[in-house]
Amino acid sequence: MAEAAVAKAAKKKKPHRFYDYSLMFTIIFLTVFGLIMIYSASSYKAQLDYGNPAYFMLRQGAIAGCSFIAMYVVSKLDYHWFARFAMLGYALSYLTLLLTVFSPLGVDSHGKKRWLRLGPVQFQPTELVKISLILLLAVVIAKLGARINQMRAAGLVIALALPLALLVTANNLSSGIIICGIVFVMLFVACKIRWPFFLCVGAGVGLLAAAPHIGHILVNLHILQDYQLTRINVWVNPIQYARSGGYQVLQGLYAIGSGGLFGKGLGESLQKLGFVPEAQNDMIFSIICEELGLFGAISLILVFMFMIYRFMVIADNAPDLLGSMLVIGVMAHIAIQVILNIAVVTNTIPNTGVTLPFISYGGTSVLFLMLEMGMVLSVSNQIRLEQ
Repeated sequence: MAEAAVAKAAKKKKPHRFYDYSLMFTIIFLTVFGLIMIYSASSYKAQLDYGNPAYFMLRQGAIAGCSFIAMYVVSKLDYHWFARFAMLGYALSYLTLLLTVFSPLGVDSHGKKRWLRLGPVQFQPTELVKISLILLLAVVIAKLGARINQMRAAGLVIALALPLALLVTANNLSSGIIICGIVFVMLFVACKIRWPFFLCVGAGVGLLAAAPHIGHILVNLHILQDYQLTRINVWVNPIQYARSGGYQVLQGLYAIGSGGLFGKGLGESLQKLGFVPEAQNDMIFSIICEELGLFGAISLILVFMFMIYRFMVIADNAPDLLGSMLVIGVMAHIAIQVILNIAVVTNTIPNTGVTLPFISYGGTSVLFLMLEMGMVLSVSNQIRLEQ
């Protein structure tokens, strides 16, 4: 009887831990919805090129399934354990980027080396950079604590991120923007002083408004490439440049406009029949609008907003600053990438070639996104519930 009482008391003392199943189910929903839309957007092209309409969906599904298992394993580990590998991930980010640009291992695609081939494995190092930088900055900010409000400490964080961001931006502007955005949001949340951040936002809006005029100056100074200036010109007047870079933008806008309120129906898109290039990738949101209409597009945005809300709940209840900053970094990554993708598809900003998280086709993207989700769920699993 005494032993039973001791065992019962020990069981009562064992802390009850939280696990965010709402976030997990949201991840599952987005992944499954993404597979459905990849099949719908790519079946025509897959049938022509590979003789199998489900080619892209099956490849994405296989990687997503393995990545989900990896996410679950990571979520059951103590996130403090990840901090040990922060510097290793940071060093590997530099190494993989340099190998991609300056070695034969880099794979050339559309005039840029953005892929790294290591034997049978091929991936985009920029995805490794994002997760490694989130982890490193979370560790550094947690160690600095209240000192992060000092100019020197904030400068240290920027100095750690800036060379990596510039190296990425030189080869992949969209990923460079996302990385800078992640650093910006993490510092904004960690610091009490706000005015420098509002100043940066104001400067960014002004720069975007003046982009057509500044673009020509930057090209003459050899800071901006001609194809990047073309993207700015297409953004300002896609019809004038319809025969060059404006074609994809216009076809995407036609798809969005023809969807109406409730869309043409799943699988009924006409623009995916060769009009929107690589419809399963960056422009998949336009196919969603065409097939599911404004209702489907808004519903998807609401699901992403719910995901952001769950990130905020976990960050607010995290056991320590390290866990909170990890979640904030992942939240910034997802939010910025979703906003950029939708803004590009609707021609709100110049085309930057950004995928829609969990929805667009891309094995590297879904693998590292799942690992980031695993870290967030790991933080949630360390939250102790009150008895």
